[in-house]
Amino acid sequence: MKHQVARIHPADNVLVALVDLPIGTEVPWEGGYVTTTEAIPAKHKLTPLGLSVGQSVTMYGVLVGKAKEAIRPGGRLTTANMQHATNSYDENAHQRAAWQAPDVSGWQNRTFLGYHRADGRVGTANYWLVIPLVFCENRNIQVLKDALITDLGYERRKNYQPETRKLLSLLQAGKSVEEILSADLAAGEDVAQNQRPFPNVDGIRFLSHEGGCGGIRQDAQTLCGLLAGYITHPNVAGATVLSLGCQNAQASMLQEEIAKRDPHFSKPLYILDQQKLGTEEALISTALRQTFAGLMIANQARREPAPLKALNIGLECGGSDGFSGISANPALGHVSDMLVALGGSVILAEFPELCGVEQELVDRSVEPAVAERFSSLMKAYGDSAVAVGSGFDMNPSPGNIRDGLITDAMKSAGAARKGGSSPVVAVLDYPEPVTKPGLNLLCTPGNDVESTTAEVGSGANIVLFTTGLGTPTGNPIAPVIKVASNTALAKRMPDIIDVNTGTVIDGEETIEQAGERILDYVIRVASGEEVAAVRHDQTDFIPWKRGVSL
Repeated sequence: MKHQVARIHPADNVLVALVDLPIGTEVPWEGGYVTTTEAIPAKHKLTPLGLSVGQSVTMYGVLVGKAKEAIRPGGRLTTANMQHATNSYDENAHQRAAWQAPDVSGWQNRTFLGYHRADGRVGTANYWLVIPLVFCENRNIQVLKDALITDLGYERRKNYQPETRKLLSLLQAGKSVEEILSADLAAGEDVAQNQRPFPNVDGIRFLSHEGGCGGIRQDAQTLCGLLAGYITHPNVAGATVLSLGCQNAQASMLQEEIAKRDPHFSKPLYILDQQKLGTEEALISTALRQTFAGLMIANQARREPAPLKALNIGLECGGSDGFSGISANPALGHVSDMLVALGGSVILAEFPELCGVEQELVDRSVEPAVAERFSSLMKAYGDSAVAVGSGFDMNPSPGNIRDGLITDAMKSAGAARKGGSSPVVAVLDYPEPVTKPGLNLLCTPGNDVESTTAEVGSGANIVLFTTGLGTPTGNPIAPVIKVASNTALAKRMPDIIDVNTGTVIDGEETIEQAGERILDYVIRVASGEEVAAVRHDQTDFIPWKRGVSL
């Protein structure tokens, strides 16, 4: 049965509207009722007792803001009457409590079909990478893509040329602008796919970026670390790397970063230097031969059973709404706890969206050194934002605010629920790799594509991505499972949504039931079932540039 409102934590002094509440609606509150004094849209918050100027607003059991002006009982919280506020935290006050792991006895013997790599990790996919070391090579990356992708059967994009041809025919027939705008165009046609000569290779991924030179040396080192994370990733069989030759991000730097992550690296790796090879034709023809040979080697891999502890799941959100923190995110939190209990790894990132829940994460750290590193990275990141005239309080986007996430602390408190309740075993700075099973915190921006790019670079072989507003985001090498926070979104954008947790809001399912359903789907995806982002060839890749340009 669907309820009108939800009180997320017993300490909260706000309610979340689960449906549109017209003015004068009576909603339950502590055995009685409170009447709304204004219309409260679904996903937005109302105060049942009223708030005085400066009074704290508590949600998810933590401080998420303070009232800027008096708000009557039954009134709506908005950016006009509420401001961001959080409690201070102290890494020295680290108080680790015992963790109650969920019962996973029914999952202990479950397996997925993955690609077992020489370093002991298991991939959920089998891709070949083509990577530039510097932006100067982006054009040559596109030349290689044009040469390989269609004839090898990897073209996936929907073809909308028939619609353009129909528009041209209407123009030639003398139709007006108004008639053109109202024309009923046929849906785009799928591109005819050639037979794949390498059926065990899921695809060739062509990355491009704007880095590698012109910035500080630390940016070049960081970029090489990220690219090394992709090359050594268990979802990757090998790589072709294009170097101009004179850039900051030297091939030797990349090889050093690869060795840090895998001292016994044995995958096929071809690095080409354009300035040494000379002509474009020499570069491209050499790259084509080597890539084709690499694909022949990659095609020898086969999927074999692997335990669930071989999964490394990135936890991500983008286009969040007022329901994300009470349906999709806690459902992911349950998945996270289950996977940790099974011996797997999870990554919680987006440090600007952990603002306000720092003390909880400090208290969950397995040892003081972990808590200290988290606190140090959070403070340094926050200070760097302030230094350029911004701050974590400016994190919520217009879409977030429109759908009820009024302050960064409110957004963060809901976003952090993706990490469940398990202990924090490690804190990583971008682009460090995951080396310990359990919950890892990774310092990344709140930008969802930058953060997803980073999580995969740190080893995530699947990403669970929650959204309340809808986003097509994907990744070149790791399946990105899109989880809707509300049923309306799942129905409105079914082509990009994989899982709907609006069932929790609708009263049809508990958070635990939704989490178990998601984990079952994760196993199918890890075994090769395609997600929407893969079907749409959505391969977003944005490295995080932390330094200045020189």
